[in-house]
Amino acid sequence: MTATHCPYCALQCAMDVAPADPGVAPTVTPLEFPTNRGRLCQKGWTSAEVLTTPDRLTSPLVRRDGVLVPTDWDTALTLVAETLLRLRAEHGPESVAVFGGGGLTNEKAYTLGKFARVALATPNIDYNGRFCMSSAAAGGRRAFGLDRGLPFPLADLDGAGAILLVGSNPAETMPPFCTHLSGAQDAGGLIVVDPRRTPTAALTGDGRGLHLSPLPGTDLVLLLGLTQILWTEGLVDQDYLEERVNGVDELRASLATWWPERVERVTGVPVPELRRAARLLAAASPARGGRGAYVLTGRGAEQHAHGTDTVAAAVNLALCLGLPGRVGSGYGCLTGQGNGQGGREHGLKADQLPGYRSITDPAARAHVAAVWGVDPDSLPGPGKPAVALFESLATPGGPRAMLIHGANPVVSLPDVLRLTERLGDLDLLVVSDFVLSETAALADVVLPVTQWAEETGTMTNLEGRLLLRARATLPPVGVRTELEVWSELAERLGSPVEFSADPAVVFDELARASAGGVADYAGFSHQRLRDGDALYWPCPAPDHPGTPRVFLDRFETPDGRAVLHPVDQTPPDDELTPELPLYLVTGRVLQHYQSGAQTRRVPALNSVEPEAYVELHPLLAQRLGVAAGDKVAVHSRRGSCEAVARLTEGIRHDTIFMPFHYPDAGAVNRVTNAATDPISGMPELKVAAVRLTRIGAAA
Repeated sequence: MTATHCPYCALQCAMDVAPADPGVAPTVTPLEFPTNRGRLCQKGWTSAEVLTTPDRLTSPLVRRDGVLVPTDWDTALTLVAETLLRLRAEHGPESVAVFGGGGLTNEKAYTLGKFARVALATPNIDYNGRFCMSSAAAGGRRAFGLDRGLPFPLADLDGAGAILLVGSNPAETMPPFCTHLSGAQDAGGLIVVDPRRTPTAALTGDGRGLHLSPLPGTDLVLLLGLTQILWTEGLVDQDYLEERVNGVDELRASLATWWPERVERVTGVPVPELRRAARLLAAASPARGGRGAYVLTGRGAEQHAHGTDTVAAAVNLALCLGLPGRVGSGYGCLTGQGNGQGGREHGLKADQLPGYRSITDPAARAHVAAVWGVDPDSLPGPGKPAVALFESLATPGGPRAMLIHGANPVVSLPDVLRLTERLGDLDLLVVSDFVLSETAALADVVLPVTQWAEETGTMTNLEGRLLLRARATLPPVGVRTELEVWSELAERLGSPVEFSADPAVVFDELARASAGGVADYAGFSHQRLRDGDALYWPCPAPDHPGTPRVFLDRFETPDGRAVLHPVDQTPPDDELTPELPLYLVTGRVLQHYQSGAQTRRVPALNSVEPEAYVELHPLLAQRLGVAAGDKVAVHSRRGSCEAVARLTEGIRHDTIFMPFHYPDAGAVNRVTNAATDPISGMPELKVAAVRLTRIGAAA
């Protein structure tokens, strides 16, 4: 048995993995751990089955005469290296782009960032965390000077009297998380903001809390309204604001026009429910002697063209209540991908160097370059965020080759048909994966790589806690780790420095590169984690205990004070019209994860949710002539997709819902909007103007 952690979400539930006979999936059993408390969701219980999926790749593939055919590693790597060298000679280093995934270990995220900037000398690197945490990260940095998903241990939620969840559905996305909501439920203080009656929203029933169902795209207005009620009813923490926060007068002035009746007209949430929610939060706040309160945001609030402003509104609400930087209260965002936090901290993000350092800061460049053994001036500047990066592919002056690791953008990109057209125009597309995903199927070269239980590496979970995910089983013959791939490619590309394939050696280098940065990992090592420590960053020295709670003494701003950022209503980029009269929202289902490349290969999961579906209210279905089980089409300004109709009273009459785990005609991202937040680069994945028609109905 090997103690390790789940390959899926950022909860990183602990588990034991016991190897089985060749070709048989290992056995998984849950372990007691602070985040999952001995529990696993269906995805976790079946996680080992992906290791033995029948379509596992075990040899490289190259495209010959339009068909992917098996080859050996030397041939594949030689083809990749020679093509990259030719493109660099003909078009410069910016002719190559790199796209990573939020599920890569810290070692791989760090190495991929270094590989792009040193071996390839390109600024063109970003990752799919741009679609996950970028708005929350931007909002956290602006308000607090630091971005850590939860700046406190998850178990701190247990004692809260009230928890506001905005745009998050953990009952399906990370079910063991919900054990930490029971205290707020018992106090009648769980408040869920979602246009759907999700399983999480249902946790508020029987007097355990309150479900607010706003019009899609109006979470920001709802938060403005809650904050305005706090001020008009004298419920803000004046002493806290005076001692720890800047921008109070400007914020209060900006709220003057958002009286509850106006908020009701914009959001559709009745005034009594707004007042009740504000009063529940205030009663639980430390200033009023409560048990503690939390404001938590998720992708439903953040995946908008103005998601950073929505995060700012949530942070402003929390600061006015006096929550951040106090034990038992706070603001946080729920990280989605397994290593979404660590990936952006150590090199996958277009504008960041290891340690959460800015790539434009001369001191940061000098520090990291010294660790890497290169001249700081040789490091490229910031690259393009993900959507802009894909839009630039195969355009004049844009990248002509792309390397994709740990991501499946052919399913996960917004406005996916338009953006993935660019992939087909590249001179070279290289995809590293364990199966022939929808993206790998388009590649010129496919490299078979190891999965979670077949390699050792660290992950940073949603609390900022560093975990060692140990190798529990051997990979199939012919499969290599991505660290080995980059090491060999760097040598063939004439890299000025060597790249280690040993994850422990790579981590020690990462620790040195992060030393002194905002996300300081200098005190961590594989051995320390193996000895039993699961510590929180920052951890600047080997004898440092880690930092489970940040902001207790000061915020990470120059003067140590948090900053309020006044924001105002901005409607969704996609406006409703008579031709497009409905709002589409997207999300996950319990059985699947992200693009579904893993979970759609697990029979026990796929048999429950085998195909895309559209959720709509029975009254809307009646008006459109749609019955349960009908095949329907969803149309937007960008395209259309197809799915099966499901009727539920747990959704607004003006809204439909689709999960985003499915490819081909069922890919909801055929209709989503690639408009991006001007601060974070986050696309507006969570709301689109659409119409719905029954396939086969008369025009």
